[in-house]
Amino acid sequence: MLVNGKEMRSLWYEDDCLKLIDQRKLPAKFEIFVAKNEEDVAYAIKEMVVRGAPAIGCAAAYGIAMAKNKEKAAELISNTRPTAHDLFHAIDYMLKKIEQGEDAIKAADAYVETIIKKCKKIGEYGEKLIPKNARILTHCNAGALATVDHGTALSPIRMAKDKNIFVWVDETRPRLQGLLTAWELEQEGIEYAIIADNAAGYFIRKGEVDLIIVGADRIAKNYDVANKIGTYEKAVLAKENEIPFYVAAPLSTFDNNIKNGDEIEIEERSEKEVMNIYTWKPKKARNPAFDITPAKYITGIITEEGIIKLADN
Repeated sequence: MLVNGKEMRSLWYEDDCLKLIDQRKLPAKFEIFVAKNEEDVAYAIKEMVVRGAPAIGCAAAYGIAMAKNKEKAAELISNTRPTAHDLFHAIDYMLKKIEQGEDAIKAADAYVETIIKKCKKIGEYGEKLIPKNARILTHCNAGALATVDHGTALSPIRMAKDKNIFVWVDETRPRLQGLLTAWELEQEGIEYAIIADNAAGYFIRKGEVDLIIVGADRIAKNYDVANKIGTYEKAVLAKENEIPFYVAAPLSTFDNNIKNGDEIEIEERSEKEVMNIYTWKPKKARNPAFDITPAKYITGIITEEGIIKLADN
């Protein structure tokens, strides 16, 4: 990913520490969070220093690698966020590699490199779906920040930047992760406009959106998708208005132990995230972090091994 014209990754291991771009501070400030042990990594995941299913998994891999007691570290980190499957995929990967006698840091390095390569392949497959002059809608952030490099939903967009594309960026309340997408697009020189979440239907109905690409946090065996709250309504709008709705995710996001979306645990975060913009505080708020998009609304899932065709919109 580009940061002020310089190539870098959203997290990396250096000087016996895991260093992460602190996504809580972006785009106003660019700061590096330094995790010195598994407790720091667990904090970074729980408090959203690092976000995005693949990046969470990569951070988890290093957290286990740095720990003296790998099993306790795995338990600690697995209890940070329940919805994203990559977290648990990475933990299982690390424990298996360590049991086989592999060096833990080298195993974590290999895991991260694999994720980066997968995201690049997602971009190569997904770019072919984007026509010239396309107007693309995104939701949340599924860019390099969320995947260490390239991105999932943003990987095809990055590779299609010479096609004169334009990106509608949902702000994605309550954490405003659309700002991170806008920041990444600006770094890449890709034209965009950020919009309120509830403005998406307006532009879709006016015919100003040609396709939608989002990421995923967990994909069930029947291809139901858990993604950032607000994704479901975008998929329904896409179906109603006959525009393609694509999900971009590596195969590490697929959970074949989950039959359908109803079995996916949905994280509910603090109501403070919803109410922090209010001067008058309501008595109660609800803050589910994700929702479920049934497979029938999804045109296809873009993976590192190709595109899984689903619906006809």
